[in-house]
Amino acid sequence: MPHILVAGKLHPSGIALLHAAPGVTFDYVEDVSEASYAPLIAPADGLVIRTQPLSAPTVARADRLRIVSRHGVGYDAVDLPSLNSKGIALSIVGDVNSISVAEHAMMLLLACAKQLLRSDHSIREGNWSWRNRLEATELFGKHLLIMGFGRTGRRLAKLADAFGMEVMAFDPYLQKTGWPEGPIAPVSDLMAGLGWADAVSVHMPRGERPAIGAQELAAMKPSAILVNTARGGIVDEAALLEALRDGTISAAGLDVFDDEPPLADHPLFGLDQVILTPHIAGLTAECAERMAISSVQNVLDFFAGTIDPALVVNREYLNGKP
Repeated sequence: MPHILVAGKLHPSGIALLHAAPGVTFDYVEDVSEASYAPLIAPADGLVIRTQPLSAPTVARADRLRIVSRHGVGYDAVDLPSLNSKGIALSIVGDVNSISVAEHAMMLLLACAKQLLRSDHSIREGNWSWRNRLEATELFGKHLLIMGFGRTGRRLAKLADAFGMEVMAFDPYLQKTGWPEGPIAPVSDLMAGLGWADAVSVHMPRGERPAIGAQELAAMKPSAILVNTARGGIVDEAALLEALRDGTISAAGLDVFDDEPPLADHPLFGLDQVILTPHIAGLTAECAERMAISSVQNVLDFFAGTIDPALVVNREYLNGKP
């Protein structure tokens, strides 16, 4: 029977699933660092891992490892080529965090539109007259461009529709493979879409270069809001800082950063038209339980031969050949 290494603190429901699995043994390291779990990797047949790195040197020590199960949908910190070279499967959870992330994106859109940070500061600093400046705006009737129209983007579209927003989406992959049914129309020209939008919410994977840089920000309205709950690096932070300082756009909500955690002197911290959260869009109590159960179940299903192939990101490498 397999021996599982759990790296990073999981919701108790995930650990309970391991306890209930017949014949399965496991090590559990709650600390979220590679150094904390690497000494235990050699005897592991499966690895459930949170956000910490999995580097090539650690993979090299994993002679028995057959599957790595990510507690989430991203795997930027995992050295995928090293897994591929050894024919080790990498799995991700299914649709367990789209509700949480979509709600968080909607919260950031509202917080930016209502200038929540400035409003809060006005009370704490005794500046009651700030209310008369009418800086808060409404989302009703505004245009929302969703960049990346997967599960989370589609959930956000429903939330935004309930607020009376007009929604369009930009997703070149779906435009090639088939646009989903529904009322949301695709935008083929990103720059035109950015110019149309009153608010932009990012839900796409990180590429080789930022999807939103100085040129894209310049195409947006001075009153526009930008929200990123996807990945750091999709938005050029230096360009965003300049755009916010000079009024190219009005506000931003960020849950992700180039470097996490960001340094204490990060220049965005000094802007009161920016709402910042510590990469928690997918970390509600409910979502944490779903991710823990799903990530553990993926390992158990793998060894039972019943894992959903759609959740294995490197299927073509599992025979040891590309």
